Amino acid sequence: MTVEAFFKVVKDSMTEGNNIYVRGFGSFVNKKRARKVARNISKNTSLIIEEHYIPSFKPSKTFVAKIKNSKKVKAVAAKA
Repeated sequence: MTVEAFFKVVKDSMTEGNNIYVRGFGSFVNKKRARKVARNISKNTSLIIEEHYIPSFKPSKTFVAKIKNSKKVKAVAAKA
């Protein structure tokens, strides 16, 4: 329940245009994608994709370091 409530707050805040920063964990941010021309190769036509925002998560440096130094993660990676 607590995790669901946290993610509801994150979604609601990001919908309003706010970014969320959790110290030691990471950042939930709205990234701006520029307007661009894309191609539909099956119909050989072009279409315009307007400027828009997408949600993104960037882990903190301490979070990334903890995962990189995890013995269990290294053991699983070695098996694969």
